[in-house]
Amino acid sequence: MSRRCLAVLLVASASPALAHGGHEHEAAPGWTFDPLVTVPLGLILLLFAVGHRRLTNRSNVSRRRSWLFAGGWLVLALSLVTPLHDGGERSFTLHMIEHELIMLLATFLLAASRAGGVLAWGLPAALRQGLAGRWKAPFAAIWRRATEPVTATVVQGLVMWAWHIPALFDRTLTSQGWHIAQHMSFILASLAFWVAMLDTRRGGHLLSVACLFATSLVEGALGALMALSASPWYASYAAMGLSGIGLDPTIDQQLAGLIMWIPGGLIHGGAALALLHVWLKTNGPGHAISAK
Repeated sequence: MSRRCLAVLLVASASPALAHGGHEHEAAPGWTFDPLVTVPLGLILLLFAVGHRRLTNRSNVSRRRSWLFAGGWLVLALSLVTPLHDGGERSFTLHMIEHELIMLLATFLLAASRAGGVLAWGLPAALRQGLAGRWKAPFAAIWRRATEPVTATVVQGLVMWAWHIPALFDRTLTSQGWHIAQHMSFILASLAFWVAMLDTRRGGHLLSVACLFATSLVEGALGALMALSASPWYASYAAMGLSGIGLDPTIDQQLAGLIMWIPGGLIHGGAALALLHVWLKTNGPGHAISAK
């Protein structure tokens, strides 16, 4: 139940907050203090604080996991509240930075924190008991299937590529509903992916390594296509002329592609190497010799 609860709460906070379209641009990107952004973020933090206090009275709560949750929540909040969020409406580069922070860092930290149980204890008793009762079995089956390593990898890759098809991406820039759908799928897909990669009991370290390397190639290929393109893909950004950071639309897109291609690929590739190192330490020749 813990991870499912975390996923539900993240979607509840992110879906209204991440819509860009539908309002006039200011002279310069500003902070986003819309209640649709700040209230859900504050609610998640409140639930964690209440749950942490309740569990602390019953048993020890890992300080490391608390810091991981706090870091993930902070990255998510900064991505949605600072001028980066507003600037993403007029610059594909800033939009890409926001996406990468959410998908590569915020959801990774939140998945690593395994804070769903703490969040669940922050809920009112009746709601908590309801989630742990008749709704537990169907949600558990869905979440378990979604967090299988291969399934999570394929779904995240498809989500990433599908939403960057020009026809779909342009809709997200002009329609609040489509933008909500885009970000909900980004957050759910990346959260399920990181949960699957970090829980090596499901398929073992080597399967997670293979999935991470595959993701680095899939993401890198999409970023490379953007970076090497000689013309902008998205009509909404192209129609703006110079982007909000003073770049030609083509250069703005190429820079966004580089951000997806290099940092994104390095993070997934680095995570794969880290897991491979752990596997070699526990299963490699040195371990076998010491075991003898």
